[in-house]
Amino acid sequence: MSSSTPEATGRLPVVILLSGSGSNFAAIAAAAGTGTLPIDVRAAVSDRPAAFGLERARALGIAAEAVPVTGYADRAAHNVALAACIDAYQPALVVCAGYMRIFSAAFVEHYADRMLNIHPSLLPEFRGLHTHQRALDAGARWHGCSVHFVTEELDGGPLVAQAPVPVLPGDTVETLTARVHRAEHKLYPTVIGWYATGRLRSRAGRAVLDGRPLTAPVRLENLDEES
Repeated sequence: MSSSTPEATGRLPVVILLSGSGSNFAAIAAAAGTGTLPIDVRAAVSDRPAAFGLERARALGIAAEAVPVTGYADRAAHNVALAACIDAYQPALVVCAGYMRIFSAAFVEHYADRMLNIHPSLLPEFRGLHTHQRALDAGARWHGCSVHFVTEELDGGPLVAQAPVPVLPGDTVETLTARVHRAEHKLYPTVIGWYATGRLRSRAGRAVLDGRPLTAPVRLENLDEES
């Protein structure tokens, strides 16, 4: 999957960053593998050498790299090494799929307008961690996930699309998490596909879809349903 050139395949070269199990990575790679998503997943890169997402990548024949934070003086130094690892694969788009570290300003600037992230809430609600528990504690009727371009502001870059997920009576963190994950695994490949086909760009701090700046994120309904 990672050896073809984009010129030969018409697919956008992508590097995916992850820290954990890599379930979003797996959904993206599966869509790419079936041809429904026109991208070339060149590598999975993690801050954790033992991340299961790297094992998923290796099983698919995709390059898997680890750039652990140990041994670097600070975040900026680590991010220089991380960028060098990513750039070796010459991606046109960097996809953050559960990468659990904050980037330096220089790193964000280096990938400005070509780095996406998925966050497990309907931003701007519940930025940061533990979003499912916080949604339950707040008595929220709706939860979900959001895809946005990455900027220096934590979970605050230009919003592209969201998938609302109802909070059901009796929901636990586990049941709500499972439904949000189902929505994520459909929403993220969809948005990446928009970028890969030239429909989506980021310009002047705004997400632009089909040539028009978005005044609100696109909402895709019922993505949490089992298919």
